Amino acid sequence: MKVMFICTGNICRSAMAHVLLEKRAKEEGKDIDVFSCGVYAEDGDTPPYNAIRIMDYYYETDITKHKAVNIKKSKIKEMDVILCATISHKNQVMLMYPELTDKVFTMKEYSKTGKYETDLDIKDPWGYDIETFRNCAEEISEVVEKIIKEN
Repeated sequence: MKVMFICTGNICRSAMAHVLLEKRAKEEGKDIDVFSCGVYAEDGDTPPYNAIRIMDYYYETDITKHKAVNIKKSKIKEMDVILCATISHKNQVMLMYPELTDKVFTMKEYSKTGKYETDLDIKDPWGYDIETFRNCAEEISEVVEKIIKEN
């Protein structure tokens, strides 16, 4: 299975989801190839310090080597499932790649986590404090655990 996570800059939400699903898939022996990109990503950008700290401290993952990829340079057409951080990202992806519409979901929608019936977005922590990053990572971790359980 090939999974792509998408957010805005591919340095916070999709980057955290990427490394976390990779780690969990390896731990559980699941055959899941993980990718990520951003709809407005600057190729080569790196995660902010708060993302690095949270992923290291709470999830024992290293995202310091992560480099952002713009959606236009990604392998999106090869994916089995495309998971977006927000409805806005989902809509952008479907406009850009209408042939992939059946594969595109928000992370919460696909995993049925959180308050997905009323809130399908994982809010952007960029520029906020460490607690905001921790909350964001927690939501992403719920999504990842559901994906691991179901696949």
